[in-house]
Amino acid sequence: MVFERFIALGDSYTEGMSDEKKYGNYRGWADRTADVMTLSYPDFTYANLAVRGKLVRQVVDEQIEPAISQVNGPNTLISFHAGANDVIRPNYRSDLVLPLYSDAVRRLAATGATILLFTVLERTGNTGKAAKMWETRFREFNRNVRAVAEEVGAIIADANEEPAFSDRRFLAFDRLHLNAMGHDRVAQAVLELLDLPFDKGWREPLPPAKEKHAAVRAWITTMWFITFALPWMWRRARGKSSGDGRSCKYPIAIHWPISHLD
Repeated sequence: MVFERFIALGDSYTEGMSDEKKYGNYRGWADRTADVMTLSYPDFTYANLAVRGKLVRQVVDEQIEPAISQVNGPNTLISFHAGANDVIRPNYRSDLVLPLYSDAVRRLAATGATILLFTVLERTGNTGKAAKMWETRFREFNRNVRAVAEEVGAIIADANEEPAFSDRRFLAFDRLHLNAMGHDRVAQAVLELLDLPFDKGWREPLPPAKEKHAAVRAWITTMWFITFALPWMWRRARGKSSGDGRSCKYPIAIHWPISHLD
C-alpha cells in the first residue's frame, strides 16, 4: 500500500526522545519513517501528536480526536504507542489501563485507517525485583496489544521477537529512551513491516561491547541517578510529568519533509 498520510500518536517513544534534533525537535523513529514514506507519494503528509510523559488517558483525551479528524481514508497510517508510562508507575492499574488502550485502538481502526501498534520489551537484561515486576507487567500489557491488534487487523511491531533490540547500547544515557541508533533501528523495522525500502542489515548485532572497569560503571550509575532518577522521583512526588506544558511537534498533517527549515 502507498500511504498518503502518516499520523503518529503517543508518548516520548514516538515524540523521538532522545534522538538527534532536526527542525528544532527530536527526530525519532516516526520522523525517520516519514522520511522514507514521502519518497513513495509526492503529496505525502505527516502529523506527530506525541508528547513525552503522557499516560494512556492523556493520549486518548488529547490526541485521538485530532488524529481521527485528519484521517484521509485507508491510505492513512496511524501509529499508536501508549501505556508504558502507566505500567512503570507504582500505582499502575491494569484493569483500567488495558481496556482504555484497547478502546482507543478500536476507535482509531473504525476510521478505516491502517493501524500500527507496538509491544514493549519485556526482558531488559536487568535483574532483581524491579526487573521481574517490569517483565510481568509488560507481558500482560503486550498480550493485550496483540489481542486488540488481531481483533482490528493492525500491524504490530513486536520488539520481543527481535533480539537486536535487547542491546542496551541502543538506549540513551537515561537508560529509558532510545538513542539515535535505537530510533534508526525501530524505523528500519517499521519500514520493513510496511513493505517500504529499509536497511536490510538492521537486525545485525553490534560488535561485542568492551567491558568497563567497575569504578567507571559505578561513576556512570551515580551520574545517571543524579541526572535522571532523582528528577523523575521528584516529579512523581509532586504529581508532575515531563510533558506538562509541552505541545506536540506537528499537530496538523504537513507536507514532508519540511526541508525549508534546514
